[in-house]
Amino acid sequence: MKTLWTNGTIYTMKHEFDKVEAVLVEEDKIIDRGDRFRLEEEYKIDHIEDLQGAIMYPGFVDSHLHMIGHGEKLLRLDLSEVMSAEEMKTTLREKVYTTSIRDWIIGEGWNENNFMDRKIFHRLELDEIAPHHPMMLTRICRHALLANSKALEIAGITEETEDPPGGVIVRDSNGTPTGFLLDKAQELVKDALPQVTEDYLHRALRTSVQDLTRLGLVGGHTEDLNYYGGFKRTHQAFLDILNPDQLQFKANLLVHHEVVKDMHEEGLKFGHSNGLVELGAMKIFADGALGGRTAYLSKPYNDMPETYGVAIHSLTELKELVKKARHYQMPVAIHTIGDLALEFALYAVEEHPPPEGLRDRFVHGQVVRPDLLERLKKVPVIIDIQPHFVASDFPWVIERLGEARMKYSFAWKTLLKEGIPCAAGSDAPIETADPLLTIYAAVMRKKHGDKHEGFYPEQKLSVFEAVELYTRGSAYAIGKENENGMIEKGYSADFTILNGDLFHMDPEEIPNIKVVKTVVNNSTVYQAKSNEKF
Repeated sequence: MKTLWTNGTIYTMKHEFDKVEAVLVEEDKIIDRGDRFRLEEEYKIDHIEDLQGAIMYPGFVDSHLHMIGHGEKLLRLDLSEVMSAEEMKTTLREKVYTTSIRDWIIGEGWNENNFMDRKIFHRLELDEIAPHHPMMLTRICRHALLANSKALEIAGITEETEDPPGGVIVRDSNGTPTGFLLDKAQELVKDALPQVTEDYLHRALRTSVQDLTRLGLVGGHTEDLNYYGGFKRTHQAFLDILNPDQLQFKANLLVHHEVVKDMHEEGLKFGHSNGLVELGAMKIFADGALGGRTAYLSKPYNDMPETYGVAIHSLTELKELVKKARHYQMPVAIHTIGDLALEFALYAVEEHPPPEGLRDRFVHGQVVRPDLLERLKKVPVIIDIQPHFVASDFPWVIERLGEARMKYSFAWKTLLKEGIPCAAGSDAPIETADPLLTIYAAVMRKKHGDKHEGFYPEQKLSVFEAVELYTRGSAYAIGKENENGMIEKGYSADFTILNGDLFHMDPEEIPNIKVVKTVVNNSTVYQAKSNEKF
């Protein structure tokens, strides 16, 4: 069956402003594109999809997020919009009143940088709020959490508990844990949580996908496989939910290094795919995040000179993990926020390059140096950037890093100018999953509604560059640049259809654009109730 998409503006993303009148699709592939009259003359058209004046782009793909985590945020107590310590206390108390005694109180997304006093709660304060419930509150960066005394007790954390490698149990002057746990120390509490049920996993993933397609996303590169009962269980949840009989959404699954062996014991390997669920690169964390001062820097934090951050692995250990990936013929995806973490990652991939034809990826790349830029040019690597961090992390991040480091921090334009390939994602649930808000942040370098020219405006991207990160960039990140990311012959029939033309409008209006349809493999997976015209 041949379907003709027409009667709107269709941007191919082949180059800036390139557009066609119509696109012809058979099954799940684009077989031709161009002049509508020619296509109708040359082919027998079975069905016409009338765009009704809407604007079609290649399907937007989020290059880095946590899909199940995004669903959990929608299902759990969301603290990301809380703007004061008092409001957080009130919100937690309300949750306690509606939760059965001894059940866990789990919250997501608190951010002390939103608070006037930058308050981080002590476990004793959480005990007053929830004296009969264990409580775990994950910071927005997911590199730190707060736990009350009951949660610490269940996790077996006492004054005698040593900091785990790559983690910190924050203590008071007497050596008593305060309830604030950084990076790998979080796992002590997370491992004590009751195991989630299969039904919960399905519900979280289904909720996530329904929201992501509503936002215009046709796919995402996601890291979930080490957190919900192991590789087999979590992978199976993706297979259960993402299939033609359930929900259509294209997920490239990063495989945490701790479960890579499990994957291979299941008889699976890098690149295995059922058409919607594909196994991707091996994920490694090199450091933490700037918010909790655990991103690993080559010079101390400007606002806390006694720390450089946290290296999750030593350089020797990181090299061994990359070597492990090569043993399994896998590329790596290394979380690198601080410049010293990035330097460690470069040493590792320089010593152990990827198999021929594969590309590694460095996730975040927020703090760079000129010497590291030169080394990045010489290795087959792509940087997964999250432009919305500019909207959420500024101006406090300048306090963390100091003005001198800012020239090469969050410097997306510099990366592109230097010829370093990039893709864009959200890191949801840490940031909003809305690609239009991310595109806005990349172009305007501020939060929507702020009345200034943007933070470091010389780093602003053009709208085309920002959209390209979500289309061609995401495809290139997983070696699918000849299959996805453009509206071209032989490419997948994945489309994001909006009610406004991103390339011919005031960028301030980008967040007001609405998704009309989201199309995966020529199937409409989301349709707005009414096709609003911009």
